[in-house]
Amino acid sequence: MSKGKIIVAGIGPGSREDITPAALSAIRQSDVIIGYNYYFQFIQDIVRPDAQCIDTGMKREKARAEEACKHALEGKTVTVISSGDAGIYGMAPLIYEMSVKQEASQLEIEVVPGISAFQKAASLLGAPIGHDLCIISLSDLMTPWERIEKRIRAAAIGDFVTAVYNPKSEGRYWQLYRLKELFLEERDPTTPVGYVRQAGREEQVVNLTTLGEFDPEQVDMFTVILIGNSQSYISGDKFITPRGYYGEIKMNKDVGIGQDIMIRSFRTIEKELKNKEIPLDKKWALLHAIHTTADFDMENILRVDDNAVASLYKQFSQGEVRTIITDVTMAASGIRKGALQRMGIEVKCYLQDERAIALAAEKGITRTQAGIRLAASEHPDALYVFGNAPTALIELCDLIRKGKATPAGIIAAPVGFVHVQESKHMVKPFVSIPKFIVEGRKGGSNLAATLVNAILCYNDAEQLKPGRDV
Repeated sequence: MSKGKIIVAGIGPGSREDITPAALSAIRQSDVIIGYNYYFQFIQDIVRPDAQCIDTGMKREKARAEEACKHALEGKTVTVISSGDAGIYGMAPLIYEMSVKQEASQLEIEVVPGISAFQKAASLLGAPIGHDLCIISLSDLMTPWERIEKRIRAAAIGDFVTAVYNPKSEGRYWQLYRLKELFLEERDPTTPVGYVRQAGREEQVVNLTTLGEFDPEQVDMFTVILIGNSQSYISGDKFITPRGYYGEIKMNKDVGIGQDIMIRSFRTIEKELKNKEIPLDKKWALLHAIHTTADFDMENILRVDDNAVASLYKQFSQGEVRTIITDVTMAASGIRKGALQRMGIEVKCYLQDERAIALAAEKGITRTQAGIRLAASEHPDALYVFGNAPTALIELCDLIRKGKATPAGIIAAPVGFVHVQESKHMVKPFVSIPKFIVEGRKGGSNLAATLVNAILCYNDAEQLKPGRDV
C-alpha cells in the first residue's frame, strides 16, 4: 500500500481570487477532501469527480482530524481545508497533534498557507497592519477568559496593531465590550478601528471608525476587527499604520510635534496616577503639574479647590477676568503667549516697576511685596500667581483681609525654606477664593505658570489633548 499524505490547505477568506495556486493544486490532486460543510461551496467546481468529500458541521474539528488520519493511513492523499490560513486558528496544529496521538507519525503532512481573514480585511481597509501586529481570539471555548484578558492588556500596553477574531457569538456577547474598555485604558479614543464582515465574500461589508465610537453591537461572528496603534491614522476612507519612512505622521494634521509629545506624555502620566478617579478639572491641573516637574509627589501636595479650574476658565473665557498678576517675571514668561492672545488676557509683573522699587526702599519691604501692593491697587480682582516669593503671597493675604484685594483666584506655589510653608497656610482661610496650593517647601515659577496654562486650556481637558499653544 502506498504511503498516504495529508495536506492542510488554507483556502482564503472566501473568494476564488484569494485561493492560492498551491491550495488549488492540493485540492485537485486529492483523493479525499475534508472540511466544514460551509467551505465546500468555495471549491466545489475544482474538486475531482472521483474525489470523496467529507463535510462536517461546526465544532467537529477533532472528528475531521481523525477522518484525515484514517484515510491517509489507507494510502490516500487527503486535503483538509480551512478558511483563511490553516495555521491561524485552523486545522494545521490539530492535524499534527492527531498524527502523534494515533501513532501515525509516518504520514507525510504538508501545510499550504492561505490568505487569512485579517489580511483580506486589512487590504480592504487600506494599510492598517504596516507595523508590529498581534492576533487575539475572543473565543473562550479552549482558553480561559482570564488568560485572554491578560493577552488583551498586553496587546494594548505594547501598542500592537491588533486583529480580533471570534469577537462575538450567540452566547458570547460581553467580551468585545470588555476588550474595548481595556484598550481605552491604554489608547486614545481617536485610534482607528476597522471591521469587516464576510471579508472576500458576496456579503462583504467594510466599516471604519474610531475606538471611542466603535459599537460592538455592529459586529457578529463573521467579522474581523483591526485596532490601530498609537501611530495609526485615517486618511479619507483609508486606515493607515505607517512604518516611519516619512517620519512620524500624526493622527491629526493640526497637531504639531511639540503638542504630540505633550499629549503622549499626559497619557503616560495618567496611566501612572495612583488615584485616577479624581474630578476632571483637578486631574487636569495635576497632569500639568507632574508634566512640568516629573514629580508624582504632586498627587500628595497639590491642593486644588473644587471647581477652581473650571470656574476660572469660565471667567477668563467670558471676559470677566482680564489680568494675571505674577510675583516674578519668570512665572510670567512661562504662561503661554498663544493662549493669552487667544483669550485677550494681559499678564503683569510689577517687580521691575520703578514705583515698586521706590516703595520697597521707602517701606523697608521686598520688591515683590511692593509689587503686589501696587498690583492690588490697580488690579484687585486679577488672578494672582506666586512661584517664587513667599513675602509677596503674605502681602496679598494681608491686603485681602483689609479688603484691598479681591482676587479671582490664587496660585500659591512659592518655593524655598523661609516663610514658604507659612505663606501657604495663610491662604487657606479664604474659602470663597478659588485656590491652587502646592503644600510644603516645593513650588517654583515653572510650576505656577503651568497651573495657569491648565486653566487657560481647560476646554481641551475632556479629550486629554494638552499643548495647543506649544
